[in-house]
Amino acid sequence: MSIRIYVPQDSTALALGAEAVASAIASEAAARNERIEIIRNGSRGLFWLEPLVEVETANGRVAYGPVSAADVPGLFAAGFQHGGSHPLALGLTEDIPFLKQQQRLTFARVGITDPLSLADYEAHGGLAGLRAAQAMRPEEIVATVTHSGLRGRGGAAFPAGIKWRTVREAASPEKYVVCNADEGDSGTFSDRMLLEGDPYCLIEGMLIAGRAVGASRGYIYIRSEYPQAWKIFNAALEHARAAGLLGAAGGFDIEARLGAGAYICGEETALLESIEGKRGQVRAKPPLPAIAGLFGQPTLINNVMTLASVPIILAKGADYYRDFGMGRSHGTLPFQLAGNIRHAGLFETAFGLSLGELLKDIGGGTASGRPIRAVQVGGPLGAYVTPDDFDLPLDYEAFAARNAMLGHGGLVVFDDTADMARMARFAMEFCAAESCGKCTPCRIGSTRGVEVIDRIIAGEAREKNAALLADLCSTMADGSLCAMGGMTPYPVMSAVRKFPSDFGLGG
Repeated sequence: MSIRIYVPQDSTALALGAEAVASAIASEAAARNERIEIIRNGSRGLFWLEPLVEVETANGRVAYGPVSAADVPGLFAAGFQHGGSHPLALGLTEDIPFLKQQQRLTFARVGITDPLSLADYEAHGGLAGLRAAQAMRPEEIVATVTHSGLRGRGGAAFPAGIKWRTVREAASPEKYVVCNADEGDSGTFSDRMLLEGDPYCLIEGMLIAGRAVGASRGYIYIRSEYPQAWKIFNAALEHARAAGLLGAAGGFDIEARLGAGAYICGEETALLESIEGKRGQVRAKPPLPAIAGLFGQPTLINNVMTLASVPIILAKGADYYRDFGMGRSHGTLPFQLAGNIRHAGLFETAFGLSLGELLKDIGGGTASGRPIRAVQVGGPLGAYVTPDDFDLPLDYEAFAARNAMLGHGGLVVFDDTADMARMARFAMEFCAAESCGKCTPCRIGSTRGVEVIDRIIAGEAREKNAALLADLCSTMADGSLCAMGGMTPYPVMSAVRKFPSDFGLGG
């Protein structure tokens, strides 16, 4: 019987040498005449330990990391293939504190299963939600999603059930389900990890959504910077078609579309334009995409994490999912820790944990060892949060009450050496570069914003220019066609308010 050794094929692990590690393990095993089976799983999300190699033993999987190709001969000499002791040994994977403290619902299989094995997926609870949905009327599926309290796992956190019901009730012979996998926010990688580590979970979620709203076709829009996700997800689609889950046999099919590198295509209407083969520009609303979306037809648009949450809701019931979280924030969110942080990676937990607990107890503080000065939560358009706000529970309403947002759950950490005036300038510069150009407040306001901040940094009439910057941000927030220009003021003005000395302004 061969020994199973797991080496991730996740993009982060590959960037850190996982391919060379897998090759070295295969070569060393062959030289020693050891019978092994290498399984290329997804990442567990403990990025500071990647490449994380796991060996299946009678007591469970034993982890070793971070492993380099040069470490492999020594690992074999220490008997790692049987769970032997070695300086890189981390014990049972499930007992690693960062992993053990999580509440994994959406990521329950990521890092555990072979991403392209349908049999492995089903053996770990996959397709149970789809089977439950197939025994229900479409309106019952919508009611279940509504009762679960699931909200869109993007910036707006809009109740998913309301959107599903709107599309369901729209009268049209053709409807679509669109998955937004254009994960362009800084410090975010949960979509990529799921696409690479558990693609069938998303396919199952889209199948359930199609049945619920009456759609026969789905599209997934994957950002061009994710070649590994594109490769794995397309392979999963082929396997699903061969198994009869998709295509004519299943009555629902999914087509993957590759993005072209435009951040604005993460906005749902610009994404629809791009799928239709047009320039990615924001559409005026109304009409809402739920009424007139892709190709003018009613369209359900959700992001990866929203649709990937659906299978467990259908499999275990709305109440099971609803019991996780706090207030109106139900379920779990995979928080992504990035930037200057000791334990960078993905940590899925129920809403309610405090920001400080996540950053200090789980994340381990800064990688530099210096104090945390600021954390940008919710992507490049998210506000900067300071240690004064570390008591904040990770909850949509709690963050909104302090003019911040959780967004996609990405957190980028900065220590006390960060220049926040430069960071505010970058937000405006980013908006100027990524604006679709359709509306004046975003297109022109961001360019003028860079100029105004440059004058402040240069010491030119600082108080006067600070007032002008505030007025400009107000215009962008109130007058922009979409969140691109409407939310750029969040990081800019939060930096001005919380770090006035960086701008040479009075406290």
